[in-house]
Amino acid sequence: MTKRIEIKIGDITKETTDAIVNAANPTLLGGGGVDGAIHRAAGPKLVAECATLGGCPAGQAKLTQGYNLPAKFVIHTVGPVWRGGNQTEDKLLADCYRNSLELAKKNNIKTIAFPAVSTGAYRFPIERAARIAVDTVKNFLAQNPEIEKVIFVCFNNETYEIYHRLT
Repeated sequence: MTKRIEIKIGDITKETTDAIVNAANPTLLGGGGVDGAIHRAAGPKLVAECATLGGCPAGQAKLTQGYNLPAKFVIHTVGPVWRGGNQTEDKLLADCYRNSLELAKKNNIKTIAFPAVSTGAYRFPIERAARIAVDTVKNFLAQNPEIEKVIFVCFNNETYEIYHRLT
């Protein structure tokens, strides 16, 4: 199982996986952090395609082309904003990972890279978010051999250490 999961520190916009996951906002039209970096790297055609998708609610995922990115596809998922942990944040975050993986499977995507969804501007506690991410991905991979590799691309050493400990 762990051979199908990799953790690294890096820039998700440089990943050569079939798809990268964008920690998007509900408009899908770009923003700060990972979202802004992906939109800048992909170029203006990404925002044009996103504008046709009608946004995306928290926990769901939508697929676009990767345009100028090394990855062929971008899976946009909207994580929950942390509001103390009693407003379905855990379920919505797990849904982000599960729905992104389902979309990958449906589109014959074999390799996928995730950022730490909701842990930046949305303030989800990193330890809790990482546990949800790792558990959800492990459970999905156990039932779906079609997905060959999941990479968690961490922005810094602290995030890397947490994900590494949990896998």
